[in-house]
Amino acid sequence: MAGKVQGRRADGITSGDLIGSDTAKNPPSIEPTSRKSRDDHRPSSLRKPRSGALSADLSLISSCSSSSTRSPVRLPGLRPREDRSSFSSVKEDDCGIAQSFVDSKTSSLVTEAFDDEAFYGNHNHYTDKMATLVALQPPSICCPCGGFRGWKRIRLQGRHMSRSYGDLRQFTGDEHHYLDSGKEPELKTTEAKDEKSVALYPPGKSPLERLPTEIIDQIIPLLALDAPPNDYTPRNIDLISCLLTSRTIHTATLTTLYGRVTIPHSLIFSKFLEHISKYPGLGTIVRRLDFSHFSSVGLGRTRLMNSKIQNVTSATLVKCLELTPWLQEFLVQEHLDDDVDEAVLRKIFCDLPNLRAVDFCASSSSTFRTGFEAVINVENKALPRILPLQRLSLHDCTTLPASTLEVLLPRLPHLTHLDVSHTQITNKALSSIPESARLTHLNLSRCTQLLGEGVVDFLTTHPAAARKTLVYLNLLSDTTRYRLLEQADVEILLPQLPSTLRALNLSGAKIKGAHVPLLQPLTKHLEELSVGYTDLSIEHINSLFIPTASADENEDISMEEANWVPHTLHYLDLTGIPAITARAVFSSSSILLQPTTQPLEVLELGEKIISALRQRTTTSKRLRWVVRECGRRAWYVREPAKDLRTEERDNGKRAWKMGASWWGMRKVPVAKSEVGGLYGHYMFKK
Repeated sequence: MAGKVQGRRADGITSGDLIGSDTAKNPPSIEPTSRKSRDDHRPSSLRKPRSGALSADLSLISSCSSSSTRSPVRLPGLRPREDRSSFSSVKEDDCGIAQSFVDSKTSSLVTEAFDDEAFYGNHNHYTDKMATLVALQPPSICCPCGGFRGWKRIRLQGRHMSRSYGDLRQFTGDEHHYLDSGKEPELKTTEAKDEKSVALYPPGKSPLERLPTEIIDQIIPLLALDAPPNDYTPRNIDLISCLLTSRTIHTATLTTLYGRVTIPHSLIFSKFLEHISKYPGLGTIVRRLDFSHFSSVGLGRTRLMNSKIQNVTSATLVKCLELTPWLQEFLVQEHLDDDVDEAVLRKIFCDLPNLRAVDFCASSSSTFRTGFEAVINVENKALPRILPLQRLSLHDCTTLPASTLEVLLPRLPHLTHLDVSHTQITNKALSSIPESARLTHLNLSRCTQLLGEGVVDFLTTHPAAARKTLVYLNLLSDTTRYRLLEQADVEILLPQLPSTLRALNLSGAKIKGAHVPLLQPLTKHLEELSVGYTDLSIEHINSLFIPTASADENEDISMEEANWVPHTLHYLDLTGIPAITARAVFSSSSILLQPTTQPLEVLELGEKIISALRQRTTTSKRLRWVVRECGRRAWYVREPAKDLRTEERDNGKRAWKMGASWWGMRKVPVAKSEVGGLYGHYMFKK
C-alpha cells in the first residue's frame, strides 16, 4: 500500500500520494505489541478505551476518521475555532437545480508546518502533535499498521465483511460499524477452494492490460476526482489501488496522477517539488500546474509567516517550471502574485515552448506588474516573436499598462480564448491581435479604456473575430462609470453576430425596444443572454419568447407566428432594468415564469427584486421557482419537472463552458476542469 497521506488532499497529488517516495515504499512501522504501548505515545484525550469493541488492527485507522460530534482537540498555542480564518472556495453543487453553489471553507486547523520526521520518522517520534493532527484530519487513504489482519476483517454497515478496497470509502464516513465480538480476530490464510478462485490470466495478460495504451489512458482518468481540494472527503482511493494492480496499469495511473496537479497550499507544493526533484521523470508527465485553489489562510498563516517558511517562492516556482518542461497549462491567481516575479514570468513566456494556456487571475501586485513589464518588452531579445499560447486570461489584472498588451497580443497567432476583463486594454492593443487567431471566447467587460466604435469594428471586420467562430462574448459595462456600446453601436453589432454564439453579455449597452427585432434572431441559438441595465419593458422581454399577437383580429395566424422558431435561452440577465420589478414578474402581462418560456430556467435579477421574491414563498412554490444566491449575485431558478428522471434533466454542461455546469459565468476558463477555488469566485460570485 502507498504511504499514509499527510495533510489535506490535492487534485491528483497529495503529500502522501507521491508515488515512489521513501515513505510510500517504507511506511512507518507501528508495533502492535499492546494497546497500552501504542496509546502511551498519544495524549490522554485521544486514548481509546480498553474495550474489546475495537480490534487492535483498526485502532490507527479509526483514529483517522472524522466525526461531526467529536470533541475538539487542541494543541498548545492553537487558536480557538472562532478566532481562525478560512479561505472561501466557490464550487458548483450538482443537486439538480441550476445555480446551486457550495461556498466551502478550509479551516485553519494547523498553525505551523509539522516536521516531516513527525509524520514519516521512526514510531518513537509519534508525538502528541502527530496524534492531534491525525485526529483532526482524516487521510485520503489508510495505511495498515504492522498488525493489520486484512481488508476482509472490516465490518461495514451491517455487512459481514468488506468485499473490496473500495469499500473503505464507506468506512471513512461519519458512521462506523466496528467489530464488536470483544476479542481479537484470528489471522488465517485464505486458500483457494476451487479452480474458479485462481486467477484466470497470468500477470500482464488480462484483457484490460492487453488493450492499446491509448485506450487505457482514456479509461484510468475516469477514476480521478476533480473536486476542489478544500474538504476532508477521501479521494483518488481507486487510483492509488490501481498503482498496485500491475505494471501496465501502474504506468497509466501515474500519467493520470501527475498529468494535472492542483496545489492547494504550500506544504503540498513543497512535497511535490521535492518529489519531482528526486524523480525527474515524473516531472515530464506534468501537463497542468493549477494554483487556483492555493491559499495560506487555511494554514493559519500570514504572508510574513509564508515568506519565512520559503515553501512557495519565486525561486521554488522557477525550479518547478524547470522540472516540468512539457507543461501546457499554468494557472495562478492573486494569492501568488507577489511570488510571480520577473524570473517566473521569463520562464513562462521564454522557456516553455509547449505552454498552451496561462491564467493570472486578479494578479495586480507591484512585483507582478514590474516583472510583466520587464519580460513583455520589445527590448527583451529572449521573448519569442511567436508565442505558442492559445488561451490567455488576465482577468482583473488591473495594474498592467496597455503598452504591455500592445507587445504581447501581436505575438499570439494561435489565440482562441482571451479574457482581459477589467484591464487597461485599448483599441490599439485589441486590433493588434494577429489575423490568424480564431477567437472563440472573448471577455472585454469593464474595460474603461475601450471605445465602443472600435470594439464593434473589431468584432465585425477583424479576421480573428469575424470568421464566425465566437461562442462566448462578454461586453458588460458598468453604467455608473461609462457605457461601452451606444445605440448606434448596438444597431451595427447585433446583425453581424455569428450563429455560433452561445453566450452574449450586453449589460450596460444602450438597448431600447426598437432593438428587440435585432435580438430575436439571436435567441434562436443563444443559451445565455444578458441585457441588464437597458431600457426594455416587460412586453419587450415577452416578445423574445413568443411571437407578437396579430394586429388583425380576423386573421387566424400572423406571418410572424407561422414562421416562428422557438428560442434556445436557458439564462436571461435582467438586472437593473427599471421596468422589471417583482410585481411585473408576477403580473398577468408577464410570461417569464410560465411553462411556455422553457427551456428558460434561470433569471438573474437585482437585489431589490430578489428580496421581494424571498417573501413570496407560497407563490414561488406553486410556480416551482426558487431563489438562489452566491455572493453579490442572485437568481430566480425554475425547479426541474417532477416527472423527469435524473438522467433526463439538462445538467447545464456544455463543451464551451470547459467544465462548468451552471449559467452566467463572467470569467473565461482556460483549462477544462470543475469550477472551484478563487476561479469559481470570479465566475459566479462577483
